[in-house]
Amino acid sequence: MEQELLKNKNIKLVVSDFDGIFTDGKLTVYSNGLTSKVIDYQDIMAIANILKRDIKFAVISGEKSAAIDTLKEKFPLIETFQNERNKISVLKQLLEKYNINKENTLYIGDDINDIECLQYAGNSATVMNAHQSVKKLNNIYISSKFGGNGAFREIADLIL
Repeated sequence: MEQELLKNKNIKLVVSDFDGIFTDGKLTVYSNGLTSKVIDYQDIMAIANILKRDIKFAVISGEKSAAIDTLKEKFPLIETFQNERNKISVLKQLLEKYNINKENTLYIGDDINDIECLQYAGNSATVMNAHQSVKKLNNIYISSKFGGNGAFREIADLIL
């Protein structure tokens, strides 16, 4: 039933949170103060597949991350917004910029700061290990995978 929510949709814009979707939500902190995050190459391939189909893609993150900067370097066409606390405002600006209806938009998020965007977008998805309040939203696709483990790829494949 849930999988049907994303099938046969004319998605023109995919907007995603970063931590908890592309990563497992963990931050490794080394003794020298440096940090690292891990991204699954399946998810990176999903970005490439989305862009090949002329679908716009953006990341909106509440945090600043070198991993997001690296994605932007690899895929200059994507839009990235970091340290963003008002995600809904950014989502609405993207819809206006590209003249895309919210019905043709997919938002992917995993925590309470994503709920407003998940409810606003015409299509919404989350990961298996998302916060319970997100998983309880109406008409949300819940991936069979955890964030950082190919969940983004699973969701992207449904719309491609």
